[in-house]
Amino acid sequence: MARKKGFNRSAEDLGNIVELEHVNVTIPDQGLATLFYVTGLGLTRDPFQMTSTNNMWVNAGRSQFHLPTREPQVLRGRVGLVMPSLDSLVKRLDTVREKLEGTQFNYAIPNGNDVVDVTCPWGNRFRCHLASETFAPLAFGMPYVQFDVPQGTADGIARFYEEIIGAAASVGKWDRAQAARVGAGYRQELIFRETKQKLPDFDQHHIQIYIADFSGPHKRLLDHGLVTEESSQWQYRFEDITDLDTGDLLFTIEHEVRSMTHPLYARPKLNRNPDETIRNYMHGQETIPWTMPYNG
Repeated sequence: MARKKGFNRSAEDLGNIVELEHVNVTIPDQGLATLFYVTGLGLTRDPFQMTSTNNMWVNAGRSQFHLPTREPQVLRGRVGLVMPSLDSLVKRLDTVREKLEGTQFNYAIPNGNDVVDVTCPWGNRFRCHLASETFAPLAFGMPYVQFDVPQGTADGIARFYEEIIGAAASVGKWDRAQAARVGAGYRQELIFRETKQKLPDFDQHHIQIYIADFSGPHKRLLDHGLVTEESSQWQYRFEDITDLDTGDLLFTIEHEVRSMTHPLYARPKLNRNPDETIRNYMHGQETIPWTMPYNG
């Protein structure tokens, strides 16, 4: 009998969070947001939802940015993006530089050619990575959101997500600092990186996650007095991440928590190929896949 191949089955465990679906920050100008997110970053405005002039949903692989019109909100950290070409990204960013003059828009290449750091017109930060084996099979999308958190909080944050949310979490180094790393879906993470810098006040921006065990975390959050909104049958919200022994506040970020039975779960998202223009148009090249080919 042929010897059976051994597999590390635990390597495929996701924990209770099955998807990091969107980051929501309000912006004051839909036109400038279109220039930055669609023309500059090369993302795709969702053609089916929020198609008026007071909100915009922008697709990045299977994830999104939600951008309602209000005073600007700034995430306390940065969003990681994976892209198939950083050279093309830089060319696109160059085309919008003049039109975004006078805003906080900027970009830099800090570590050679492996990443591009980008700042939006209102100060939100993005780190764009070249698609590689590090993120495979993700070729285009949002692999992580990294938050700046006070020193000494990483261990407590990891424990909170493990015991309250049922997520897979660990503590280690991220960008030369101690950080809690929380699994947020396939090839997606929430990263809480400790910093000595004073953090700005929380301005109500939020992230949205889907979870498999929907009622268990809800009950545990209620037991700790942390549920802030009973949104619907398929959704609730909480903001504070606390020390489970003392109740002390560790960090605040609003979580929009949805069940896998939510009507929008796994909704297909269109991602255009931003490198195709009217001058180089080819049939069949209008869209871009968000995964690499499977080589298993």
